[in-house]
Amino acid sequence: MTLVSRILGFVRDIVLARWFGATAATDAFFVAFKIPNFLRRLFAEGSFSLAFVPVLAEYRARGDHAALKALIDATAGSLMAVLLLITGLGMLFAPWVIRLFAPGFIDQPEQFELASDLLRITFPYLLFIALTALAGGILNTLGRFALPALTPALLNISLITAAVLFSQRFDEPVEALAWGVLIAGILQLGVQLPALARHGVLPIPWPRFSHPGVRRILRLMLPTLFGSSVAQISLLLDTLIASLLIAGSISWLYYADRLMEFPLGLFGVALSTVILPTLSGLHASGRRQDFRATLEWALLLGVVIGVPSAVGLAVLAEPLMVTLFQYGAFDAQAVRMAALALTAYCLGLPAFIGVKILAPAYFSRQDARTPVRIAVTALAVNMMLNLLFVLLIVRHLAGGDFSAGLLATLAAHPGAHVGLALASSISAWLNVILLWRNLRGPGLAPGLPRRHLLRAGAACLVMALVLLAMMPTTEQMLEFDLMARIGWLAACVAAGGLIYALMLLGLGARPGQFARPVQPPSERAEG
Repeated sequence: MTLVSRILGFVRDIVLARWFGATAATDAFFVAFKIPNFLRRLFAEGSFSLAFVPVLAEYRARGDHAALKALIDATAGSLMAVLLLITGLGMLFAPWVIRLFAPGFIDQPEQFELASDLLRITFPYLLFIALTALAGGILNTLGRFALPALTPALLNISLITAAVLFSQRFDEPVEALAWGVLIAGILQLGVQLPALARHGVLPIPWPRFSHPGVRRILRLMLPTLFGSSVAQISLLLDTLIASLLIAGSISWLYYADRLMEFPLGLFGVALSTVILPTLSGLHASGRRQDFRATLEWALLLGVVIGVPSAVGLAVLAEPLMVTLFQYGAFDAQAVRMAALALTAYCLGLPAFIGVKILAPAYFSRQDARTPVRIAVTALAVNMMLNLLFVLLIVRHLAGGDFSAGLLATLAAHPGAHVGLALASSISAWLNVILLWRNLRGPGLAPGLPRRHLLRAGAACLVMALVLLAMMPTTEQMLEFDLMARIGWLAACVAAGGLIYALMLLGLGARPGQFARPVQPPSERAEG
């Protein structure tokens, strides 16, 4: 189901690139979309879910349905009250929010005004999508993963529809995308409600911050606001600095991030979603060995899938950009700039996946402080590296000439955005290494036999050599028509995947090694 949603996400980005390209207007929309989307990941996929699911799993383990339903009602009401306040403030102070997150827009009055108007439309998306995350967390705890995984496809469908059918009806075409975001939030919440009703857990929101379960969730949430979403905070800081760079930089980073998000969302987020309730149940029942075995299984899958994904994306960065996005308003310059950013992001892709896998090992045990300390450290390093790499790249591109002023020089040279992607990758590696080291104390650090690393490394090397030998140059790809581009790219992806799989088999890997070793407690009991 996650794959279906991600494929539709690709279609969405192809449509956006063809209809809108990489311009000041698209930069304004991506900022207006990124702000509530960032808060969504903070409240929905991040802090809230990581705090809510372990508490919900504990209540469910008690077998008291009335107490479980009371927790759900109190949590839904409390969350809605907070979100209504945040949403109202966000809409009211939209220009100040844009000043904070995209200060480079201030000197461009039209772009600044457009971004503020778009943010007023997109901000309520946070309310609906966070409630959607609440519904998804409930369903995941009940062992129902398909519907929550498929729900994000509605955002892609909504944006595609808005771009193709309605964009030309607005004086500023990108405004249609903002309305598409808002409508998508309403739809995603709506489709989850019938499933909750069938299981007898449809929330009746009633704010009760004094409820013991809500207080525990809040205690877990507050320190995890940074820890659970350090990657998203890093990307938002990238947007802030990118707003000071040459026009198009935000869009180049967006399209690179979208390609990196495909394997990250398909495998990293999906594994995190599956193992969090499992680990919570194993911790509640005291099954330490099974807890560690589940982590090792997830980490093995993360390596076997994440490393070749990173290598493949890096090698095929420009052909991917040409095939997926180089149509209409998305020109050859945009292809080159987005491909450079994607290559830099790929260096950190295995680490981004690793963070998604290891963070639940803390939150499932209701330990929020340790990953927060680690995340703040990684975030501080990322901020320093952002500034360092951007200044070094601009200095190189400008030949050391800053006579026009720092801000003017930053906005005059394409390519500095690559430093932002590189800094995010390095900080992700620091994050995952520290997460793993701190699991050694309680004896929960997952081990990964060296043979698995050597197999994956050798298979990736052969795969990369084959891809480099067979893929056309970027200049040749630009001359191909659509079907030829798709054909070459499909052949490269198929050949790379086949070579990688055959190499793993030849080096001794077997499918049974990747089967989940531990059955979740709820499934074992029901079975």
